[in-house]
Amino acid sequence: MSEKLGFEELRSKYKDVLSKAFTTNNIDLLDSFSKSNANESDRKAAMDQAFRDKLLDLLVEEPTTLENYVCFCIESCRRQMVTPTMPVVLLGDIFDALTLNKCEKMFTYVENGVNIWKEELFFVACKNNLLRMCNDLLRRLSRSQNTVFCGRILLFLAKFFPFSERSGLNIVSEFNLENVTEFGGDNTNLKEALDEEMVVDDEKNKLVIDYNLYCKFWSLQDFFRNPNTCYNKIQWKTFVAHSGSVLSAFSSYKLEAVTLQTSKLNRLKAVGTDVDMQEASKEQHYFAKFLTNQKLLELQLSDSNFRRCVLIQFLILFQYLTSSVKFKMESQELKSDQAEWVKETIALVYRLLAETPPDGKTFAECVKSILKREEHWNNWKNDGCPEFQKPKPAVAAAATAEDDTRRTRKRRRLLGDIVKEYEDSGKIYMGNNELTKLWNLCPDNLAACKTKKRDFMPPLKTFMSSALETSTGRRRTGEGGWGWRALRLLARREPHFFIHTNNPIGRLPDYLDDMVKRVTREAAAAEGAEEAPAPATNGDKAKTETGEEEITEEQIEADLIKEGDTNDIEQVPDSTDADFENKTQSRVTMITPEQLDALCDKLTADWKKLATKLGFKPDEIQYFETENPTEPARAKNMLQLWFDDDEDASVENLLYIMEGLELIEACETLKA
Repeated sequence: MSEKLGFEELRSKYKDVLSKAFTTNNIDLLDSFSKSNANESDRKAAMDQAFRDKLLDLLVEEPTTLENYVCFCIESCRRQMVTPTMPVVLLGDIFDALTLNKCEKMFTYVENGVNIWKEELFFVACKNNLLRMCNDLLRRLSRSQNTVFCGRILLFLAKFFPFSERSGLNIVSEFNLENVTEFGGDNTNLKEALDEEMVVDDEKNKLVIDYNLYCKFWSLQDFFRNPNTCYNKIQWKTFVAHSGSVLSAFSSYKLEAVTLQTSKLNRLKAVGTDVDMQEASKEQHYFAKFLTNQKLLELQLSDSNFRRCVLIQFLILFQYLTSSVKFKMESQELKSDQAEWVKETIALVYRLLAETPPDGKTFAECVKSILKREEHWNNWKNDGCPEFQKPKPAVAAAATAEDDTRRTRKRRRLLGDIVKEYEDSGKIYMGNNELTKLWNLCPDNLAACKTKKRDFMPPLKTFMSSALETSTGRRRTGEGGWGWRALRLLARREPHFFIHTNNPIGRLPDYLDDMVKRVTREAAAAEGAEEAPAPATNGDKAKTETGEEEITEEQIEADLIKEGDTNDIEQVPDSTDADFENKTQSRVTMITPEQLDALCDKLTADWKKLATKLGFKPDEIQYFETENPTEPARAKNMLQLWFDDDEDASVENLLYIMEGLELIEACETLKA
């Protein structure tokens, strides 16, 4: 209770000092008094409340000083006496207490101070409060009676917030579906309800404005407020029919502005007055929302503003239907005949706009320019609304780019410096990292190259498995040295290395990955099909008893570095070509009739997926369906053609493809 009383007493003191300081326009008095009392948080809370209390007195006693009072509060914020949100809070209280006419005058102060609200001190703290204040004002205003004031508020928000502000961008392209146009009435001939008839170009082609045309005209507003309904086939036919009737009505009737202009000119000539035709044509009226009464339709069709409003609605709708919008669905796209109709109708609409007085051609060109700018905004939103940056001058931009290039460009070391550095360490620089490493493995490199220990060829399976068994856990197929050795070994040991294939090699690491998998799989299959081991030879027994292992190239390099002596190296026996042929003889095999029948029974539901993977086109798959009554028969026909025509057709390749498609049961039938 004591703390509350202390705060109330402090607020009362601040209010008295604030009243005196504002009356004498002496902000230093308020500043010196505030700093001598309480801590900063309590001082600002009490001062904020004091400003709001003083505002209530000014609203009753001196309403003409409200703008000066807000300016006084802004200066207090800059001196850190009150919180930065306080000026906008005061403006919100002012707008809540004033009438709409006075609010419109007061809002001029808010508009003129847009640069103040964009200052770093106020923007972050006040942007939400300003948005809330403007939305509260818009709720009080009528869009039809206070159109100008509403537009001023929206323009202020557009100036205040940056372009990248997400709250005002409508990024997902939502439409105002609440803007429903209500119309209707008794089904009568509207012509009988009007007192006078319109003047038309051709009495023979004159359209009768009946209830049917009235309903067609105003039902178009549903398409204008929700363009996505045009992508529906039935709705599109309705839209085309109604649009044709309305545009035909526009083409048939003369405009009221032309008739009035001619009659006024004749009347003024009769009294002998010299009047400028342009001044007479400037008497135009603006309607924010048109009335939908049946009896007004004929008069509205002859009004130039009304006609322009409807025609521009057509153009806006057509621009959305034909443009690329990021959040459109795949099905929301016009067909060729629909796009052609839209193109023809756009030309008709622009012709009607050019014929609409006053200054029809100029107005039509302005509309084209505005819609062209809308395309740029649409592309900007499709790109994710990137922030706008002021382009640099051409000279400055070129200089900056040159400086950046100089900074990023690394200085190349001289070749002589690199060679000298290697010579100082007792090594030879060969110009390539791999060659330099190879050349410096042994002190007497030439003698090491002549040793018989290096004259060997490692088994294909052992070398390929080394690509998977690295200490870092990553494949070696991307390493240049390993890939070079692998290609040489494949050329000597892999029969499919020289076989023509329809699948081009994209990247060498990808090809080596594929070969590693293939060799590993074939080796496992060969070991599983191998019969009981043959009796070991004397040499094999000796190797087994002594625990000797297969020698790899990495072990040779390590021995060369460690020993440096190559005199006592023995040659490692290599696997013969006959052994290699025996292991890979089953590599290229054709499928047997029994295997084919068993496989087709397992491919009942997945043969189409396999056919696509094997390269068959949709029309060929359709041929298999029409020529064969059952799914197994279709699969069998497809596989027979593949084995007969494809050069790479083999059981092994078929297994590889089906494993990739995860057809496990089908693979088991070939492995059994």
